[in-house]
Amino acid sequence: MSALSPFNASLNVALGGAVGAVLRYQLGRAMTHWLGPNVVTAFPWATLAANVIGSFAMGVLAGWLARHGSEASGQIRLLLGVGMLGGFTTFSSFSLEMMLLLERGQTGTAVTYGAVSVIAGLVGLYLGLILMRISG
Repeated sequence: MSALSPFNASLNVALGGAVGAVLRYQLGRAMTHWLGPNVVTAFPWATLAANVIGSFAMGVLAGWLARHGSEASGQIRLLLGVGMLGGFTTFSSFSLEMMLLLERGQTGTAVTYGAVSVIAGLVGLYLGLILMRISG
């Protein structure tokens, strides 16, 4: 089996992303039903659950691909890792990248990446909110 064309690779990501996004939405609905709207608005339980579940699933996928790599590994990685888990939560990719840096002994880089990701993400969100508020 040859490498996927860019079009077919994109289709794998899109299909997986659609499934992941629907799973994320349904997880939020289920948690709201289970915990009640007051609890899920007081703390982002659904997002936390998606991040933890997605990170666990990314670990299982990465471990499985490392152990059972085959010609189809690229397609599976795009469909499930980039697409489905990317649609479910991008935190899973962040967790994988952090772990790879730590496993390589690049602790300083991992800490820097983690801190910059969180801080820059919050700053970016804040600036986007300000832009929309002043453009109003």
